[in-house]
Amino acid sequence: MILNLPFSALRAFEAVVRQGGFSAAADELGVSQSAISQHVKALEEWLGQDLLVRGARGSSPTREGEELAQAIAAGLGRISDVCARLRDRTRADKTIVISCLPGFAFTWLFPRLLRFDLAHPDLSISVATDTGQVPFSAVDADIGIRYGLGQHPDAEVDLLLNERLFPVCAPALLSRPHPLRRIEDLAHHTLLENETLTFGDKNPTWSYWAARVGVSLPVGARSRRFGQANMVTQAAIEGVGVALGREPLVIDALCDGRLVRPFPQITDSPLSYWLVRRKGGDDSPKIREFLAWIKSEAETQPEIPGPVS
Repeated sequence: MILNLPFSALRAFEAVVRQGGFSAAADELGVSQSAISQHVKALEEWLGQDLLVRGARGSSPTREGEELAQAIAAGLGRISDVCARLRDRTRADKTIVISCLPGFAFTWLFPRLLRFDLAHPDLSISVATDTGQVPFSAVDADIGIRYGLGQHPDAEVDLLLNERLFPVCAPALLSRPHPLRRIEDLAHHTLLENETLTFGDKNPTWSYWAARVGVSLPVGARSRRFGQANMVTQAAIEGVGVALGREPLVIDALCDGRLVRPFPQITDSPLSYWLVRRKGGDDSPKIREFLAWIKSEAETQPEIPGPVS
């Protein structure tokens, strides 16, 4: 007999044990911390025993809780693998599904996909944009393109692109009042920022760039925040302000003159772009074709144009 199991509660509990706390589990599953807590409490009441030892610095499973968490993880893993295989059977053999952040998709991937289409007329690409805040799932996509530190322990991970950081702006800003000749001139302009970065002190922010290149940003400089990286880039192109350029997101606009570098200072970003796919899975010919193509595109990305004089 199969019990009428509380699957949502089981999934929430397994995430708490694996992540070491309610907050991290809530972030992973995209729900509130209160919802996670209620799920775990309901599961404990359903089973009639405590599963977690709760503490100020986190939660750890009891012996019974550890046994249950391992069983859930193993079961969900098998379910995921079966679902991936079933979806593979129904998914068109010639379609490759890519999961990608919107900013990278719009500014880097989409302009290059025409070359893939022309070189591989027998294959088609479907791009699903997402925030990258939940783990990559092979059930939803063949390949994920993720931004960060490359920490995806449950997946195969390959480096796609590193990035460098430097200010960029529309050429028109150089001929308006208070042209950008020195760092101090930023006091008269708006600093454009991405408000959705979630990597703490490793976020590629204006303050990170300034500290790494040894300059001081003007005190009280105006700033404007956007919810997507491509919106930051587009605002800079439109002359709204000065953006901290993240190399892959601005390289095309720099090369065609829509953006320029007003200052020479440049530094490496702590974050990179990664190719993520199912761990232990044998790549099909279509996946190998796409991986070879996108890695080639990354390797042949143009050099960063120099600063305007």
